[in-house]
Amino acid sequence: MRHLLSAAELGRDDTVRILDDAEAMASTQRRTIKKLPTLRGRTVVNLFFEDSTRTRISFEAAAKRLSADVINFSAKGSSVSKGESLKDTALTLEAMGIDAVVIRHHDSGAPHRLAHSGWIDVPVLNAGDGTHQHPTQALLDAFTLRRHLTTGTDAPAPEGTDLGGASVVIVGDVLHSRVARSDVQLLHTLGARVTVVAPPTLLPVGMAPWPCAVRYDLDAALAEADPDAVMMLRVQRERMTSAGGFFPSPHEYHRRYGLDVARLAALPERTVIMHPGPMNRGLEISADAADSPRSTIVQQVSNGVAVRMAVLYQLLAGEPDGGAETAPQAATTTERDS
Repeated sequence: MRHLLSAAELGRDDTVRILDDAEAMASTQRRTIKKLPTLRGRTVVNLFFEDSTRTRISFEAAAKRLSADVINFSAKGSSVSKGESLKDTALTLEAMGIDAVVIRHHDSGAPHRLAHSGWIDVPVLNAGDGTHQHPTQALLDAFTLRRHLTTGTDAPAPEGTDLGGASVVIVGDVLHSRVARSDVQLLHTLGARVTVVAPPTLLPVGMAPWPCAVRYDLDAALAEADPDAVMMLRVQRERMTSAGGFFPSPHEYHRRYGLDVARLAALPERTVIMHPGPMNRGLEISADAADSPRSTIVQQVSNGVAVRMAVLYQLLAGEPDGGAETAPQAATTTERDS
């Protein structure tokens, strides 16, 4: 794997390999000393053109726990705010001798452009681009769901397992959600049945090729899908620039598409509640649902560090022929070196 730009690039075996490596990485994070020497001497740049808390900190923690040096670059206060182009920023970073770029950008396709432009010759990892893709979020969601499907808890999943037969319902602002696009593709790749639910105004045009069912009535969709997981998407009001509005009012949206107390109570006991964060409590999700014992929202954040460690490991610790020392071997080596 040279770059990670889209969930669509990952096949079933590739994805399972990342999830298995993430389990090995997660096991090291229960130690007193969490650092591995795997990327010692490497430099990873977090190149963020959009505000972020969870994703940026998660990538920073993942890189540092693999002993990489980390440079955090924010567009605010940098030369970008003075008009510097992505190309010139990339050339500057290349001149500094970096080893990988994690990029979040407000324009869809910016990570692909950076990876294939010839401006830099290092792996590029997409941390979210416009309304297009967020592949590591999809991976951490799959990691979390795989654990709950196979163990009933957030305990480690057996090696080699996928999501075959799982039913996942994704609800909300699909139109503006790069998470929805990535999750639909990756969960389908792993064998899950995905149902997307939203008002017509919050669904993108041209969804026919998407490997999912599309519904407009949340209660009917939940009854039909018998879900193992319900993922609530954030209503991205900052991206809603249309003067006409996308729903009548917040109250009406919550009434028809929010995960309230009544809908939570009606779900099967095994169903877990997911959300990529940050949440709009009282809009797409009630406080009761967000804080319920079946919520995996905090676990998703925690699991994201292990998943991003696994991705950085595969991008930077691979051998020239594409092989790599397995993550469990790396963990054993680290424990010996600690």
